[in-house]
Amino acid sequence: MLRLQQSIELDRGLGDLVALRASQIDGCAFCLDMHWKDLRAAGESEERLYSLDAWRESPLYNDRERAALELCEAITLVADGHVPDAGWERASGTFDGRELAQLVFAITAINAWNRLTIATRLESGHYQPGAFAEVA
Repeated sequence: MLRLQQSIELDRGLGDLVALRASQIDGCAFCLDMHWKDLRAAGESEERLYSLDAWRESPLYNDRERAALELCEAITLVADGHVPDAGWERASGTFDGRELAQLVFAITAINAWNRLTIATRLESGHYQPGAFAEVA
């Protein structure tokens, strides 16, 4: 998992935003704590963070973020009906092939991390911003 995470080349802010959204869906307290803190330390606004679960109704996210968040939700909830064609087309129209592949790997990785931290009952609340920066 660590090697996969290290190999992903995606804008850090977008990657953390997607990771935070997947962690909200998955209910991973440790990853919520980590990505929220990292995003705040990087200058992300509280307003954008607390609006994230309502990104579709919020004017705070740009088209690129919306395409990534839509794909993130579809992949995270893949058992509910696969990735809809419209969402995939929006993402592939927004990101070039290489970047789209990196986004898919980032979404896949955070979902795996969520499952690992939930299964092992990793305790949230102790993460310090940037603690895993050298890993990612």
